[in-house]
Amino acid sequence: MEIFVKHFNELTAEELYDILELRSRVFVVEQKCVYQDPDGKDKVSWHVWLRDERGVVACLRVYDIDGPHIGRVVTAYRREGLGSRIMAVGIDTAVRELGAREIFISAQMYARPFYERSGFKVYTEPYLEDGIPHVGMKWTK
Repeated sequence: MEIFVKHFNELTAEELYDILELRSRVFVVEQKCVYQDPDGKDKVSWHVWLRDERGVVACLRVYDIDGPHIGRVVTAYRREGLGSRIMAVGIDTAVRELGAREIFISAQMYARPFYERSGFKVYTEPYLEDGIPHVGMKWTK
């Protein structure tokens, strides 16, 4: 398993394609959520992904727009520890590259326990984002 961390400007076309393909496969197709995935934030983000012989198996992005954020957290396979691995690298990237002392995330409600295990705490009431219940969560160093 290889871990990659690159700013958008460093990504190859193939790397960007593989990241967007995984996000589309899970968020749009699997979760049946029709929305505009490329939202402009990718261009100012650090992209973190895990790759093995199956291809890109997990990814997320780290950016600083109104504070440090982690977003578009996705894994291709469940129950393999990929989510925990990618979140640890994402948090480390936010601290190292953005100097983050706190990190914000918009979490799907069903994933709240996962983010809590990574140290995030709820700080908002539930809300709908793209028709899916979410909650704002914050990690503090």
